[in-house]
Amino acid sequence: MFAKRQSALAATAGTAPRAKDGPSLKPVVDALKKPPVAAGLAGLLLLSTSALFLTVLGDPKAGTPSAHVALEREAAAAPAPAPTGFEAFSMGAMGLYQNLAGGADPAAGGDAVITLPDGGSVSGQGAPITAPVHAASPLAKAPIAGLSQPGSNGPLPMIAPDGRVPAQAYARPFRPNGKPRVSLIVGGLGLNAVTTRAAIERLPPEVTLSFVPYADNLQGWIDQARAQGHEVMLEMPMEPTGYPDNDPGPYTLLADGGADDVTAKMDWLLSRATGYFGVTNYLGDRFAGSDTGMNAFLSVLRQRGVAFLDDGSFQRRPGAWARASADRVIDRTQSPAAIVAALNGLEAQAKLRGSALGAGFSYPVTVEAAARWTAGLEQRGLQLAPASSMSMRPGR
Repeated sequence: MFAKRQSALAATAGTAPRAKDGPSLKPVVDALKKPPVAAGLAGLLLLSTSALFLTVLGDPKAGTPSAHVALEREAAAAPAPAPTGFEAFSMGAMGLYQNLAGGADPAAGGDAVITLPDGGSVSGQGAPITAPVHAASPLAKAPIAGLSQPGSNGPLPMIAPDGRVPAQAYARPFRPNGKPRVSLIVGGLGLNAVTTRAAIERLPPEVTLSFVPYADNLQGWIDQARAQGHEVMLEMPMEPTGYPDNDPGPYTLLADGGADDVTAKMDWLLSRATGYFGVTNYLGDRFAGSDTGMNAFLSVLRQRGVAFLDDGSFQRRPGAWARASADRVIDRTQSPAAIVAALNGLEAQAKLRGSALGAGFSYPVTVEAAARWTAGLEQRGLQLAPASSMSMRPGR
């Protein structure tokens, strides 16, 4: 090693001495040529320039008004549950109804909006009923002479001495035109003023309306419905599976109550108002299986000339003066798509068999969908008929 060092010095002997170089920049330049280093320095230069710009000129937006708003996505509203038990026959059911007086956006909250054949739309939650109001087609004002008698709780229906019966006298007159017939019963009315009024005014007169016996001002609602042209029914609360946890109210017809209990409760229920041509069930799957209870129930209706049209759960069990069972419930699922599909199925059944009877509850979405669906039935080759026209009567 030392020998090599000495040789190097000897090789330079006798040459002119060079000026001593300062610190070399070559290593720095070489480092700066490396891409990662160059990119980093460029970014640092940009930040430094921006900081200098703001320092010298200040915030370019300084002095201008500004606002900060925290935005949160609103959770979609859950569908309203179907009324069960006593809730449906009490003011506690009010929470099931939407406030139809407002102008809520039908699409708000992620709700489905269905466009119907007439160009209208129907939403499941929060939307007002917008179907047009129908012109009145009045029926005779109740009570009709000879069709009621005094009872311990109020007037009771009866067969007139001349043979007239409430099942015919209070029914809406109907003349078939040869087209397939479709009928619809909308029930649960009288609990909510807005939905009751909407059903009376916006459903065509051929749609049959069913009222809750516990409703306030029941006679007033029935009078309004008949003045608009609707035939009406009265709902009979009947014992369901799960009673008394699932309780339709204090005058529920009980499967094990006996004939006297059924008759006494029916005297109270039937005396709530006049002007109905028939009654229908509210719940009652357990009561339907009681021969004693059903025989007493149907016997009272036969004696008083009142029809019985059920929601389909009584399987056309014979009895009463006039009798029918609905072919389907249209709003077991309370969504626009499901209700429209059920109505379309009812229409198809009518075309296939010549007639079909549907039943539904007075949810706003049901009233809206039914009002718009019925408006186009004639153009689609069907005739809208009152539910009374679907009932089988003695001698038919």
